[in-house]
Amino acid sequence: MKKTASLILASILMISTLTAASADSGRTDTKGKKATVKTGIETLLSSHLSWLKGKKVGLITNPTGIDANMKSSVDLLFEHPSIKLTALYGPEHGVRGDAQAGEGVESYTDEKTGLPVYSLYGKTRKPTPDMLKNVDVLLFDIQDVGARYYTYIYTMAYAMEAAKENDIPFVVLDRPNPIGGLKVEGPVLEPEQTSFVGLYPIPLRHGMTTGELAHMFNKEFHIYADVTVIKMKNWKRSLSFDDTKLPFVLPSPNMPTVDSTFVYPATGLIEGTNVSEGRGTTKPFELIGAPYINSNKLADHLNRLKLKGIQFRPVSFTPTFSKHARTLSHGVQLYVTDRSSFEAVKTGLSIIKAIHDLYPNDFQFLQTGNFDKLIGNDWMKEEINQGTSVKHIMKRYHHDLKTFEKIRKKYLIY
Repeated sequence: MKKTASLILASILMISTLTAASADSGRTDTKGKKATVKTGIETLLSSHLSWLKGKKVGLITNPTGIDANMKSSVDLLFEHPSIKLTALYGPEHGVRGDAQAGEGVESYTDEKTGLPVYSLYGKTRKPTPDMLKNVDVLLFDIQDVGARYYTYIYTMAYAMEAAKENDIPFVVLDRPNPIGGLKVEGPVLEPEQTSFVGLYPIPLRHGMTTGELAHMFNKEFHIYADVTVIKMKNWKRSLSFDDTKLPFVLPSPNMPTVDSTFVYPATGLIEGTNVSEGRGTTKPFELIGAPYINSNKLADHLNRLKLKGIQFRPVSFTPTFSKHARTLSHGVQLYVTDRSSFEAVKTGLSIIKAIHDLYPNDFQFLQTGNFDKLIGNDWMKEEINQGTSVKHIMKRYHHDLKTFEKIRKKYLIY
């Protein structure tokens, strides 16, 4: 009898557990923890579906366009009975994220949905009237990484221009800034350095979401499109991406983890030098080095600077592609120990200056002028070459940064 009663009790407990799990299974990340933030795509489908009814919808997205259960925005919209999705648009790396940095992407037909996919990183970076002929409203749903030189925000800007020119409403489905929305760092882009890795005068770390940037681009830089931002729910500026409990999908092939996004405003600058930024390794932007560097010497030098929230470990690695491919290189791995105090841009400048000073006969800025485009001016390189301290370099751009912060405040929606 006792055994029968125990079995009945166990069955009741199992049913209760399964019922509770089912009731709470809606919005979870891959670790089973309930997501605390509701992204723009989810807010759109739960609260603003009427905006899309009866309209032909175009979607600019990539693999990061997902809900909390990792279902693609493409599928969510395509399968919805009240939405008519008619066209897809892909940024750098493509809708499916299968192209490396800088690779042109061609237009094609999406295998799963049969929809046309128009490339915005091929022959044109701006949707043409022909690409938009079957679209009544254009949606943007892509995860940014919080650095000025990440190209997705300029795909958004060009699409906003096209939407304005073709009288099409533009809707941004907002997503978190993965490195938080409090810190603003680095020099403001100067007009002479305008490019696809820096289209507008914003600092290297802008501390804004894509929705906030859309409003700023639209008004401050005179696009004047019909822009609507579908806000997130429960996102706070102090949150890093990990804090949201949302699943992290790598935004591009060389941005594999949240840790990558935090160091990117620092070591992305390495792209403009003859030092490897870790492309071709399993830790891009976390590993930096070159054949001529002494790992221990560089790590010791950088650790003695006592930069906030960061430590450096001596490493050796062999990139499989990109700079120094198949050549043993030596350098450091960056470990962010305190994200809230970490100063990414100061760290990046300190790394470059250290390598420049320790290896003056080997270190080089690339002749392509890429460093100027990345840092946003043509004077930083000269200051480093002349031996100017990082402290004095930062003072030179301090005023412009403070001016930007005043403008930025007008567009913060969280």
